[in-house]
Amino acid sequence: MAATAPSPELSRRVGLFQATAINMSQMCGIGPFVTIPLMVAAFGGPQAVIGWVAGAVLALADGLVWAELGASLPGSGGTYVYLREAFQYRTGRLMPFLFVWTAMLFIPLIMSTGVQGLVQYLGYLWPGITAGQGDLVGVAVVALVVLLLWRRVENIGRVTVVMWAVMILAVTAVILAAFTHFHPSLAFTWPAHAVDLTGGGFWLGFASGLTIGIYDYLGYNTAAYMGAEIREPGRVMPRAIIYSVVAIMGIYLLLQIGVLGVVPWREMLDQGNTASQSVASAVMERTLGKDAADVVTVLILVTAFASVFTGLLGGSRVPYDAARDGLFFRSFARLHPRYRFPVAGLLTMGVITAAAFLAARHLGNSAKHPPLTVLITLLTTVMVIIQALAQIAAVTVLRRRQPGLARPYRMLLYPAPSVVAAVGWLVIYGYADRANPGLHPIEWSLGWVLLGLAAYLLWSRLEGAWPFGPKEIDERYLDDRQAGTGTA
Repeated sequence: MAATAPSPELSRRVGLFQATAINMSQMCGIGPFVTIPLMVAAFGGPQAVIGWVAGAVLALADGLVWAELGASLPGSGGTYVYLREAFQYRTGRLMPFLFVWTAMLFIPLIMSTGVQGLVQYLGYLWPGITAGQGDLVGVAVVALVVLLLWRRVENIGRVTVVMWAVMILAVTAVILAAFTHFHPSLAFTWPAHAVDLTGGGFWLGFASGLTIGIYDYLGYNTAAYMGAEIREPGRVMPRAIIYSVVAIMGIYLLLQIGVLGVVPWREMLDQGNTASQSVASAVMERTLGKDAADVVTVLILVTAFASVFTGLLGGSRVPYDAARDGLFFRSFARLHPRYRFPVAGLLTMGVITAAAFLAARHLGNSAKHPPLTVLITLLTTVMVIIQALAQIAAVTVLRRRQPGLARPYRMLLYPAPSVVAAVGWLVIYGYADRANPGLHPIEWSLGWVLLGLAAYLLWSRLEGAWPFGPKEIDERYLDDRQAGTGTA
């Protein structure tokens, strides 16, 4: 089966500032505002700052993997493109198929956490909101996001920059307010034996904290999913990834330390306390009063909305490139005749996001496994095998299989970042069941992959693809380089 020629092409109109804004808007969405209490609970005290540092290290190491792959393979779909190019020599189209299969689940799971966080913070402005009303608000938010994305990407780029500015304003307000009433004794007085490296309890808390931390940094790769729409991808892609990771590192550390210096950490563990549900609002109310808290809460709601917006923007491009290659359902290859965006990808991702949001609220509503914890645990375990670990391997495979590929950016200190990233993801995966007894996230993730394998065998049998047909080697980016027309 020959690859389907892309027609019409996506437009390369997204520059460095817009790409960085897209990444940062997705990274610093509602996440840190709702997960600070979860991080404190994981570590059992203000030593929770360790989780943010560990998450930053993993994000930067994994970001360097994305930077090299995104600069040398600037196609729409991100990981799909990287796995297709790297593993086609041995397993045909199996790996990219499995990635699209898993991405259709974990990307909406990520977006549903943003919707859940938005509804959670809305409770500060609307104290009497019921569970049913929260459900309706969440579904309405997803519908509005899809409606706003129903337009040209260059217009979306301008909207994203505005939302990014609101995000920066909200975070800055909370940080400044916190440090005007900062109490070092609250932030830096750790419980006895807070860091006991010989005890299993510390490492279990560390693994839980690392899971929360990397969830909050997720989004540094959003622009990579839009590789075919990035202007000068060889220059813009790595810079957008690295700039966004480094900037968010500083923001998160300031935010975490500032909050811990205002709100006693034990209050964050009390489900009846405002600090456990809307910790940023609690900080503003204690420092500048209720009116200031209301204003910042509105900004946080806009920030949450922006994270869902940019996530669906990038995620909807994932099945598009697969469908153009004849690997996924053909309907996903169609662009809107006027606005040039993938229609089926956007609609499907929107529907699954709404469904995941509703399912988590009704299936995980408990103090032990609140909806947000359920979503974070499932999405991180689902993405480890096919996206994280396979993509890390793809860097080495491509260096060996396609040494002549144009690499405008080569990973700094290779292969050290790949090793660090692999160890971090394996820690998250290996401790998932122990850190979440009763949820069985490892089993669910393996089950989803096995179901994807069955779906691939059925598809490949019908299409005559490997293993029921010949392997199809398509070195399109290497061929472009040799022809002198490379886009990297």
